[in-house]
Amino acid sequence: MKKMNVTVIGLGGVGGYFGFKLASMYAGSEIARIAFVARGTTFQTVSHQGLTLLSPEHEVSVCHPSFLTESIAELPETDIFLICVKEYDLEQVCQSLKSSVTANTILLPLMNGADIYERIRKIIPNGIVLPACVYVASHIKEKGVVEHKGKPGKIYMGKDPLHPDFEPEETYQLLKNAGINISYTADAFPEIWRKFLFIASFGLVTARYNKSIGELLQNPALKEQAAGIMQEIKQIAEKKGIGLTDDAIEKTFERAATFPPQTPTSLQLDVQAGKSQNELELFAGTIIRYGKELNIATPVTERIYAELKNGLKA
Repeated sequence: MKKMNVTVIGLGGVGGYFGFKLASMYAGSEIARIAFVARGTTFQTVSHQGLTLLSPEHEVSVCHPSFLTESIAELPETDIFLICVKEYDLEQVCQSLKSSVTANTILLPLMNGADIYERIRKIIPNGIVLPACVYVASHIKEKGVVEHKGKPGKIYMGKDPLHPDFEPEETYQLLKNAGINISYTADAFPEIWRKFLFIASFGLVTARYNKSIGELLQNPALKEQAAGIMQEIKQIAEKKGIGLTDDAIEKTFERAATFPPQTPTSLQLDVQAGKSQNELELFAGTIIRYGKELNIATPVTERIYAELKNGLKA
């Protein structure tokens, strides 16, 4: 059996968590060779001290990849790429990857957003791109150190619509054997859009009014705005043939109620911190663009988008 070369691009909360599991399991293995791509201080820290994961799942908290680089161009030949970057870095990463992707290369994007597959395909026409949805409560504690709390991280992985006959069994087993909680389904898009219903609606409203998830749920006016965004997303999903259930919005509110009431969203934190790079375009920009393409009105999203762009945070 050929040794699989796996590269994890990005060592934030997602890439650090799943990359740690892969590098820990396959260190010195004949099954897989794990490479990391990281930049700046993260690269320096991991090269000198290894990658640290603070998690109740692992007694040993430090791992070392087989190969570490700051540049995708310096990577050895790779069979599987795990793309774990922020949305605003995706285009640049895809441009850098283009020349490394062959017909048999597998790309597994572990990212937020409903349009990630389409955006990758605009730049990389070849290879196998497996649509995926990821859930993990992990974050960067400091550069090179990722902290994980709560339930084990979970990946939902589906088939590439361009290659419906390709079965990603080898990729699935490689991740599963590393102790990763992964489910394989032929169509991952319903799961991707179910998550988008939650992260986009709650992200936009909490960011606009600087209220936690619990405060939003207790405020009828804010809850109505979140429901309005969900309705817009659901109409878009239906027009695109994504199979969301009739009670998807109700289930989204039920899920939100399971979070500690004081929980903020990542977009809220980024907007309040004044970060110019955030997920506003990933959430609102995507909804508005799809709405225009499919002739679906998106007035709630458009208003909140405009207000956030104009710097109204309270």
